[in-house]
Amino acid sequence: MSETFILPTEQDMLDFGLPLAARMADGGVVYLSGDLGVGKTTLVRGLLRAMGHQGRVKSPSYGLIESYEVDGLEVHHLDLYRLGDAEEIEYLGIADLLDGRSLLLVEWAEKGAGFLPPATLQIRIEDLPDQSRRLTLQ
Repeated sequence: MSETFILPTEQDMLDFGLPLAARMADGGVVYLSGDLGVGKTTLVRGLLRAMGHQGRVKSPSYGLIESYEVDGLEVHHLDLYRLGDAEEIEYLGIADLLDGRSLLLVEWAEKGAGFLPPATLQIRIEDLPDQSRRLTLQ
């Protein structure tokens, strides 16, 4: 079953973090897909802020992973865009990141196919002609 949301502005993307935070409060694995610049990291920023994170949220494009602790939950934000081979995920120590109280947010999850844990939630973000975004949650 899928749900679709149209978000007209970047602020709406940030605000959408609130319902996502409620949905993912106990952790899980979220795959975020969409073209470059469509707002995947913006959505993660909104989610982390809704969970109570006060600091900076930056894209993990070069370091591949950024981790945060929010209200007793370990949140790991991965960006696999620059991953050369899916097997490289094993070197990131993904298995060590997943415990009973962790949330894994994975951009470009398709690049890690076969080496990532299954998604609890998949979010596809698409640009629309009027500059708004369509989010499809599965």
